[in-house]
Amino acid sequence: MSNSWQIKVPGSTANLGPGFDSIGLGLSLYLTMEVTLQNEWEFVHIGDNVPSDTTVETHLIYKTAQQVAKQYNASLRPCKVEMKSELPLARGLGSSAAAIVAGIELANILGELNLTTQDKLNISSQIEGHPDNASASVLGGLTISSMDEQGVVDTLHIQEMDAAFVVFIPNVELKTSDSRGVLPSQLERGYAVRASANANMLAASLIAKDYVRIGRYMEADLFHEPFRAELIPNYTEIHEAAKLAGAYGTALSGAGPTLISIIPLSIKEQFIEAMQKQFPTHQVVLTTGASAGIQVTTYSNSK
Repeated sequence: MSNSWQIKVPGSTANLGPGFDSIGLGLSLYLTMEVTLQNEWEFVHIGDNVPSDTTVETHLIYKTAQQVAKQYNASLRPCKVEMKSELPLARGLGSSAAAIVAGIELANILGELNLTTQDKLNISSQIEGHPDNASASVLGGLTISSMDEQGVVDTLHIQEMDAAFVVFIPNVELKTSDSRGVLPSQLERGYAVRASANANMLAASLIAKDYVRIGRYMEADLFHEPFRAELIPNYTEIHEAAKLAGAYGTALSGAGPTLISIIPLSIKEQFIEAMQKQFPTHQVVLTTGASAGIQVTTYSNSK
């Protein structure tokens, strides 16, 4: 049996406007782990976007792996995990979901659990509490998902999207718990009906790949963005500038503070150049939908 592996998990954006806690999109920004068996557990963090104040026992990936192993009555062989990430922490790009998915895959390999894709969808969504980011990291591409009271996830998966995406990452963190704290506990019925209709139209437009409508309904959210907007740097300015520059639409990425625009592939170079000039305090990144979800490479023992 091999003693080393690479685990690569895409980050994600969630909601895309009114698809609250349901719609996710895997992005070509990755969490990567090089895993090698050894006599004791060790995590080595490389570069930015990795936690600096964690021990093995408090590490989210370790805790997730051990939780899954316990669930399946398995024990995990200790290993060295060299970890690097293109996902800034607490920015709304699915860094925690990617870590959870990576932890599940680590347990799957070390404990020889033979988890199915459905198992991974269920477990990751149960740990996250909702299936949007987790499903997108497991599968890649676009996911529209629901999770029932037993924690079973049902997902509609669309692999390819004929568009590019631009994320506007501010130099501030926003914890999901803080962003959820501004949401109302109840919605008036007529308001909720309109919000639900907009979410339905977004999902239908995504399936139909009607990009004009996708952009329209991304910007028609009533569930969360009206309440979170004041927490987001340059929220209104980025929406307006992106639209003028040719974006189909712009929405919060997850709980924020990152914003994401969907744009035609034909304008990606001039769009990114214009946005970088207009918003120099943001990291403006051009990306695409991830073509695949979790990827595991097994190395020979001679590596």
